[in-house]
Amino acid sequence: MRVPSVPLRTALATLALGLAATGCGAAGDGESEGSSLTIGYFPNLTHAPALVGVQNGILTDALGEDVAFDTRTFNSGPDAVNALFAGEVDAAYLGPSPAVNGWAQSEGEALHIVAGTATQGTGLVVREGIDTVEDLRGTTLATPQLGGTQDVALRWLAEEQGWDVDTAGGGDLSIVPQANPDTVDAFALGEIDGAWLPEPHLSRVLAEDDAHLLIDEADLWPETDGQFVTTHLVVGSEFLEGNPGVVEDLLRGHIASVDLLNEDPEQARRAAVDHLESLTGARLDPDTTATAFDNVTFTVDPVAPSLLAGADRAEAVGLLEPVDLTGIYALDLLNGLLAEAGREQVTGLEG
Repeated sequence: MRVPSVPLRTALATLALGLAATGCGAAGDGESEGSSLTIGYFPNLTHAPALVGVQNGILTDALGEDVAFDTRTFNSGPDAVNALFAGEVDAAYLGPSPAVNGWAQSEGEALHIVAGTATQGTGLVVREGIDTVEDLRGTTLATPQLGGTQDVALRWLAEEQGWDVDTAGGGDLSIVPQANPDTVDAFALGEIDGAWLPEPHLSRVLAEDDAHLLIDEADLWPETDGQFVTTHLVVGSEFLEGNPGVVEDLLRGHIASVDLLNEDPEQARRAAVDHLESLTGARLDPDTTATAFDNVTFTVDPVAPSLLAGADRAEAVGLLEPVDLTGIYALDLLNGLLAEAGREQVTGLEG
């Protein structure tokens, strides 16, 4: 997989840059009036900017009263990508593997990454008696969904060990994709030996008496100093092209939510937990909450090098055909807002 060294700006990115620079499409010029936006996200703490933004009304306020705002929740990235393809959502908080898969499946036509959201916050938790990677052979481990970010991470680990695994749960290591809440229950019942999970499900399983963290995924990313993208904010290409002002306002709310998580973590964490409770019907234990949040870094930087490396890993385990990721990022609107606030801008694969 190769990204050309010469920047290739898509027409969409050029359009977004021009609108950001001239102010065209901003709220108040008529473009946003009567618009609507539906956003998808997961009941995970790696999606905390969405949880906080929805719970505290930050996203609604940023979009303004002329934009009808709605939400949908998903368990995993592939489901959210399918909803994006079907036009059921206009934007979504996604992990890197589903974002890359969506880009590849649509031949670069369906979506763009417009901001980073979170890094870290994932790992492999296992039962007592599994003390090394070699001990994993012959065990049954869960991931949120086939082809999802954590699924690729586990399959890449098996590939590095030279183990044969398949998509039906067979081979030297049985990988069973299932919903995160089901994984927590399955571990407690002894039905699985461990799981590669995002927060807060990782910390929930770790709270079990016989559970321990075998792999902190941050340790697998020395080339980026332990930073690897866990969640992006992604927007459908047609929506971005037709509604740049709405997307810019969405990004204002997204930045504000990320800032709240970093500047007033107590308030933000309370809002995130309240929203999770409204979605799942269960409230996280305070200790689990604290541990989970401490394991995640919230940032609008997409950590682009980790996206490319993750795509290489998905290709290596047979879950992705070779794909050129040039143009997957459309960061001009975000960088316009960051520059406006005197803040450091972020980069994609082309710099």
